[in-house]
Amino acid sequence: MAVVELTRENFDQEVLQEGKPVLVDFWASWCGPCKALMPLIEEIGREARDFKVCRLDVDEESEIAGRYHVMGVPTLMIFRNGKAGNRMVGVQKKNDILEAVYKTA
Repeated sequence: MAVVELTRENFDQEVLQEGKPVLVDFWASWCGPCKALMPLIEEIGREARDFKVCRLDVDEESEIAGRYHVMGVPTLMIFRNGKAGNRMVGVQKKNDILEAVYKTA
């Protein structure tokens, strides 16, 4: 499954109304650590079967980032049943990301 690009138009449908866990990568184009994490997020997105992987540009969608109190990027947040759960800030290891997703599931 590919990583879904989030906008204000599709956020509710893709994240809040999704029945399975959703990993959201809050990122910015100017952020070096975000760029470093991007290939890993894409890899996880291709491999994910039990959860969805999405990405939200905090500069383009600052209202959504503000709603979830994203203060630094990259921030990874896991949503389940429309609610934000685990949050990880900074570059993470694949196993740590997957562990957080499955703890939320």
